[in-house]
Amino acid sequence: MKIAFAAPGKFKGEALAAAVFENGQLSASAQALDEASGGAIKRALKSSRFSGKKGQFLDLVSPNGVEAARIVLFGLGKEAELGDLDFERAGGSLYSRLASSGATDATVFVDDLNDAKTTTQSAAAHLGLGLLLHSYRFDKYRTKEKPEKKPSLKSATVGVAKAANARKQFNELKFIADGVFATRDLVSEPANVIYPESFAAEAKKLASLGLKVTVLGEKEMRKLGMGALLGVGQGSKRESQLVLLEWLGAKNKKSAPVAFVGKGVTFDTGGISIKPAAGMEDMKWDMGGAGVVFGLMHLLAARKAKVNAIGVCGLVENMPSGNAQRPGDIVTSMSGQTIEVINTDAEGRLVLADALTHVQREYKPRAIVDLATLTGAIIISLGNVHAGLFSNDDELSERLSAAGKAVGEPVWRMPLGEDYDRLIDCDAADMKNVGGRGGGSITAAQFLQRFVDEDRPWAHLDIAGVTWSSKDKPTVPKGATAFGVRLLNQLVAQHYED
Repeated sequence: MKIAFAAPGKFKGEALAAAVFENGQLSASAQALDEASGGAIKRALKSSRFSGKKGQFLDLVSPNGVEAARIVLFGLGKEAELGDLDFERAGGSLYSRLASSGATDATVFVDDLNDAKTTTQSAAAHLGLGLLLHSYRFDKYRTKEKPEKKPSLKSATVGVAKAANARKQFNELKFIADGVFATRDLVSEPANVIYPESFAAEAKKLASLGLKVTVLGEKEMRKLGMGALLGVGQGSKRESQLVLLEWLGAKNKKSAPVAFVGKGVTFDTGGISIKPAAGMEDMKWDMGGAGVVFGLMHLLAARKAKVNAIGVCGLVENMPSGNAQRPGDIVTSMSGQTIEVINTDAEGRLVLADALTHVQREYKPRAIVDLATLTGAIIISLGNVHAGLFSNDDELSERLSAAGKAVGEPVWRMPLGEDYDRLIDCDAADMKNVGGRGGGSITAAQFLQRFVDEDRPWAHLDIAGVTWSSKDKPTVPKGATAFGVRLLNQLVAQHYED
C-alpha cells in the first residue's frame, strides 16, 4: 500500500474521502465537495442516519460535478475529543471501506483542526499509518484467489496543508508499521515453515539493521543448565533455540539495558498432556511473544532508538513422542531451582524460566518485560481486549498501562501475592508448574516471578487473548495482531531512551 501526502487542491482520485463531525458538521473539504456536487452531500445527510459519529460512513456513488467514482464521508465525532489514535482508526476503517470498492486509488482530506488534541499534520500522518496498518494481508499461500476477491485499493493520498511536515512525521511512524508487519508475518506462518531453527534464521537477518544476533543451540543451552526449556522441546525432532538480539543505541554503550523476553513455542500440541484436536491449528501462534520481541527489536534498530535493549526469544516445539517430557518429570532449571512438571501443556513458563535467568545473569538489565501467550485463563478474565499485566514494580506497571493506552494496546494489572504463590509449592520439588484451576493466569505469573531477582523491576504480559483476532478491527485486520510491538516501543520512547 503506497501512502502519499500532498497539499489539498483539485479533487483527484477514483474515491474521495472527507470528514464530518458530530451532528452533521461538515469539514471544509466536505463542504467544498458538497458545493462541487450541487448539494449532493447535504441531501444525502438529510435522507440518512449518518450524523458524523465516530465509525460512521456514508457513500455517494457517481456524484455529479466531481470526477470521482465515489465520495466517502467518515464520521469523526466531536473535534475537541480527537487525538492521534482517532485518526489512525479512521484511516484503518477507511481502508476497510475502500479496499474492495473497485477503486485503485483514493484521496483523503484532513482539514485544519482548531480544537482537537492533536495538530493537523500529526492527524494526517496517523491517518496514513491507519491506512497502512489495515492494508496488511497474509496471502502468500493463496494460489487460486479470484481477482475480484483481492483488494483493489493500491494507493492513497492524504490531502493536507503543510504536506511535507505530515510526510516527515509519517516516515517516522512507518518504522512502526514495518515492525508490526515483521511480527505479523512470523506469527501468521504455519508451523512447518516457522519452527525454532527457521525462526532463528529469520532473526539472523536482523543483523543487517545493526543488531547483534546470537543463537544458542541445545548443546550450548545444556552446558548452561537450561533443563526447564530443553525439557519442553525434547519430544520434537526440531532442535530448540535461544535467540539473543542486542541493540546498543544509547550514548553509553555499557549502561544497563532494558530486556524483553518472549515465549516462542512454534507449535504447541500440549505434549503428553495433549490438547483437544478442535482448534489445535491455532497453536502455530503460540510463539506470539517471541514474535513481538522480534518485531520490537526490528523497530528499535530501524528507527535508531537511543537505548540499549536486549531481546530474548526462547524457541521450542512442544510435541508428544517416545522422548517427550512426561507429567511427573522433575527438571532442574538454569537457576538451580527444581520443577515438577504436572502438566506438559503448561510449557511456556518453563521456557521463560530459563530465558529470564539467562538474561539477568548475562546482561543485568535495568528492567525486564516478558510476553507470552501463556494461559487460557487470561481470556476468561479479560476476553480479547486487554492483555494481562503482572508486575513486581508499581512504576513499571504504571508506565506500561500508560503506554498501552497511548497506542491502543490496553493492559490490565492483575494481582500477585503470597497466597497465590503457595499454590505452586510442591512436595517433590521446589515448585510445580501448575497451581490448580483457580487463578491460573496468576499462578503462572507467580511461577515466573520465582525466576526474577527480587530487586529487578519486572513485568509479565499474558497476551493469549490479544495475539490473534478472529475479526477485523480498525487498524488490525483479521489474523495476527502484533499486539505488544507498539506498546513496548512507546514504553522505550517515553522512559528508556537518552
